[in-house]
Amino acid sequence: MTEPRRRDAAATREAILRAGIEAFTRAGYDGVGVREIAQAAGVTAMLVNRYFGSKEGLFTEVVEVSLTERTVLGADPATLARDAAATLVRRTAPDAGDLDPFLLVLRSAPNPRAAEILRAGIETHVERHLYDVVPGTRGTERAAMALAVINGFWLMRKVIGSTALNEADEETLRNTLETLFRVLID
Repeated sequence: MTEPRRRDAAATREAILRAGIEAFTRAGYDGVGVREIAQAAGVTAMLVNRYFGSKEGLFTEVVEVSLTERTVLGADPATLARDAAATLVRRTAPDAGDLDPFLLVLRSAPNPRAAEILRAGIETHVERHLYDVVPGTRGTERAAMALAVINGFWLMRKVIGSTALNEADEETLRNTLETLFRVLID
């Protein structure tokens, strides 16, 4: 007689979360349903709802996990502008892979509720990180403007494929971005 398969709640939850990250990043909040995510995770839709309460609950967790990782903004205030500029240019190069958190935001933001969840995640994880690294940005529009530059540059270079940005000398791009970041965060 074979033993019944053991259940692993943590592994199941993680599989659902990973499937949610992939699905929401690929198709946005409105472009994917719980059944599709469940199928990708190898579970039922009912199990997704048991672990996360709803599609919105899963999306909230996906945003939390996705925005926690530092993708552009480092932790050293002395080199933040230089490092952010270099990372941004490298991560948006035409041959670089996609950045999932950016695509998650871009593709999900049109939904008003998803935009609220994204805004909370950005404020909690990205803006707060910038505030902690450069305390002078706390509570000011400068932190939000620095994030707008990052997202705008990402959109124009990686998604739109701006010829001018993609054909520009990378050192020139880094230097220009570093100057912008210094103005905004120093």
